[in-house]
Order: sequence, then C-alpha cells, then structure tokens
Amino acid sequence: MAVDELDTRILRLLLEQPRTSVREYARLLGVARGTLQARLDRLERDGVITGTAPSLSPAALGHPVLAFVHIEVTQGHLDEVGEALAAVPEIVEAFSITGGGDLLTRVVARDNAHLEDVVQKLISLPGVVRTRSEVALRERVPHRLLPLVESIGRQARK
Repeated sequence: MAVDELDTRILRLLLEQPRTSVREYARLLGVARGTLQARLDRLERDGVITGTAPSLSPAALGHPVLAFVHIEVTQGHLDEVGEALAAVPEIVEAFSITGGGDLLTRVVARDNAHLEDVVQKLISLPGVVRTRSEVALRERVPHRLLPLVESIGRQARK
C-alpha cells in the first residue's frame, strides 16, 4: 500500500505519543479530526497499524533472561510444532526461517535454570529434532520502527 507524507506524520505521532487522543493528534497535525480518523481507519484496514496494546517489559514481569532458540523440525511437522509452541508462555515470538534450523523463537525466562527447563520442554515436543540457544547479553538497538517510518516519509516526499 502507498503511505504518503501525512500517513508518516500520523505514524510518527502514534509511535512518539501513543497515549494521545485522536482530537489532539488532529490538532498537532493541523488536519480535521474526520480526516485523521479516516486515515487511521485505512492504516488499520491495510494492516499498517496492527494493534494499540501497550509495550510490556518481560524483565519487569520477572523474566529478565532473553534467549533466541533455533529449532530444527522433522520434515513435514512444521505446522504441528508451530502450534505446540503457541502453548509455551515463555515463547514471545516464533518465526519460520531459512538457514540453520526451521524455526527461530524468542524466549524469556526468570533465570538460566528456568531457561533450561523451557528448552527441555521444547526438545520434548513431537517433531522437534534439536535446538540451539543463544542468550542475549544486552539489548543494543531496542525494537523500533520510527527510523523506518521516517525513511518512508522521506521517500514519499520525492
């Protein structure tokens, strides 16, 4: 879908000031509230805006250990393993991947012993051949989309 300069300005505000009202966004952008609401509706309908939930910290919730676990799956069992992963609460994301392994999961844990328990649970799932874990030491670039939105906005102006 085409995202124009106004869309990128809206997205920037949503990212920078997520708890602001639609009326205030419209005022800050200098557009009518109806225009802003129509744009927001379109961005949601087109899948650009995928949610409005707050961003939560697993560490603050008592799960400071972050690991990326690669999972190799028996051929033909990717869907079943993917469904089984959804039942493991410590898995916060899972992706089918190319390269070494079939799935990449982002796993949070209370401590290293808990991480080991989670990995053992994954290994015991039917269809899982092996796992390989990498523990994150420190976040260097937090999850962000604003630089991408700004880049798209610059392209839209050209």
